[in-house]
Amino acid sequence: TGVQTCALPIYVTFYGLRPGAAPGEWRFDVVRNLCSGIGALFGGAGLGASITALEHHTGRPTVWATAQFLEFATPPAEVVIDVDEVVRGHQVSQARAVGRVDGREIFTVNAALGERDVPYAGEWAERPTHLPHWSECRDRDIPEHMRGTISDRIDMRLADAKEWDDFDGTPGSGRAALWVRLPELLEVSAAALAIVGDYVPFGISQALGHRAGGNSLDNTLRVTSRTPSEWILADIRIHAVGHGFGHGLVHLWSEHGVLLGSASQSAIVREIRDEPRVVTGGRLQRPAPKEDRA
Repeated sequence: TGVQTCALPIYVTFYGLRPGAAPGEWRFDVVRNLCSGIGALFGGAGLGASITALEHHTGRPTVWATAQFLEFATPPAEVVIDVDEVVRGHQVSQARAVGRVDGREIFTVNAALGERDVPYAGEWAERPTHLPHWSECRDRDIPEHMRGTISDRIDMRLADAKEWDDFDGTPGSGRAALWVRLPELLEVSAAALAIVGDYVPFGISQALGHRAGGNSLDNTLRVTSRTPSEWILADIRIHAVGHGFGHGLVHLWSEHGVLLGSASQSAIVREIRDEPRVVTGGRLQRPAPKEDRA
C-alpha cells in the first residue's frame, strides 16, 4: 500500500506533479521549461518525475532507477504516471512507474527503493583532481533555440568542455565535465540527480568534436549519497560511439568530492545543425527550408 501525504516537497512542485484520483496515480503537464532543445520532454525530467512519484508513494528513498524512453511527449500534453509497488519488503521496495500521454506509453521506469543499516561503507571511484572549482569556471552559452527550455532552470559552468562554436572536428578524450546547479532544487535528492545525470548526449559531442548530440534511449541513476552540495560536478565519460548510438556514464560529485551517484545512458547520435530538428507530431524532423516557411 502506497504512502501519499498532503505536504508536497519542493522537488514535487519542480515537476508540477499532482496526485491523481486513483491510488498510485500522479500527473504533470509537459511544458516548455521541462523540455529539451528539440521541444520534447527532457529525459531526465521524465525520470526525475517518476522517481519523485515512486519515493512519495512508497515512502522510501531511491537506490537505483532506470528509465526506457519509448516516445516523445510534447506540449501541450499531460503525462499520467501509474506507480505499482510490486514487492514491499522489510527494507526494500521493488517498484515500477509507467508514464502515458493519451493512453500511449511514453516511458517506463523500474526502481528499487529503501535503506539498510549495515556497518560497511566505502568509495572507490576517482574524482578528477585537475578540474577548477565552479567559482573559477565560465557559464555555458545556451543556444537561442534552447531558451525557455529546462536549460533556463539550470546553471551550468564548463569545467572541462568546449562551446558549440569551438568544435572543429578534432576528437576529444572522451571525458568532459560540467558544474551544475539547480536553483529550484538545491537539496540533493534523486529527483535533482536525475536531471544532472542526463548529460551523456552533451559528452558525445565533446568526444566526437562535432555538433552531434542525441536523444536518450534509456537513463539509469544510482544514488550513493545525499550529502548537501549547492553545485554538482557532472564528470562525463563516453565509452563508445558506433552504429549511430553513443554510450556513456556520468559520475556525480559534490563540491567537496563526495560521490553522490552515477548515471549511465545510451543515446541515438544525431547531427545538430544551426537550426536543429524539432519534434512534430511525435516524430523528430528537420525544419523546412527557409524559402518554404510562411
